[in-house]
Amino acid sequence: MKLAEMTWPEVETYLEASPGILLPTGSTEQHGPIGLIGTDAICAQAVAEGVGETMNAIVAPTLALTPAPFNLAFPGTISVSPQTFIALVQDVLTSLAQQGFTRIYIVNGHGANIAPLRTAIEKVSQLLDAPLEVRLRSWWDYPQTDALRKRLYGDWEGMHGTPSEVAITQALVRSVTGAEDPPEKLSAEYLRDHAGDRHGEPAEHRRRFPDGRVGSHSALASPQQGVALLESAVREAAADYRVFLEET
Repeated sequence: MKLAEMTWPEVETYLEASPGILLPTGSTEQHGPIGLIGTDAICAQAVAEGVGETMNAIVAPTLALTPAPFNLAFPGTISVSPQTFIALVQDVLTSLAQQGFTRIYIVNGHGANIAPLRTAIEKVSQLLDAPLEVRLRSWWDYPQTDALRKRLYGDWEGMHGTPSEVAITQALVRSVTGAEDPPEKLSAEYLRDHAGDRHGEPAEHRRRFPDGRVGSHSALASPQQGVALLESAVREAAADYRVFLEET
């Protein structure tokens, strides 16, 4: 049920039965020496598509060009400003709402998306005359999935180029070898002060974390772990999506 692979009459028929749609959001940025540049988008899209299959729900195209300015010193990163991303999300949500998608479930894979997504949701909700409900979830938010990440990797999950997200891309796309040595371990103060991907200027960020990992021991990942993480996230997200559709 990928929106891009459907016809408009098929979508119209779907809307007669359900007002729900899944919208994945990720990023296009470096993820360390063994993490794929599209990691965040790949993970979010895979979870959304898993829920779509489970719930017979439409999945919108993934928004993969998002804010990632702190990684611009690493080749391959593409970043847009928060203002651009907010405007894009507003337009996407408005378009969907005007057509009858009044329950939009965002599956997110990038920490820096969270604040601008919340801003866009708030603005659209204030501007639209029609009823609209939007739920934002990052794939690592679900309790059992989060517990699995912690059980597998502990503190080595870190903040960027995490073994959990790398494991999912290994299961879905390919594995890259390297980065066997652990990175610098992050302090509690750093984790607190830089939550939400607040990592500062690109050049300074690369000097601080020269291989792109931010406290994340990516080499701990395996495709088998990726399968388990993805299955857990899809299961919990599908249950949450079901509740979301049933709420009045």
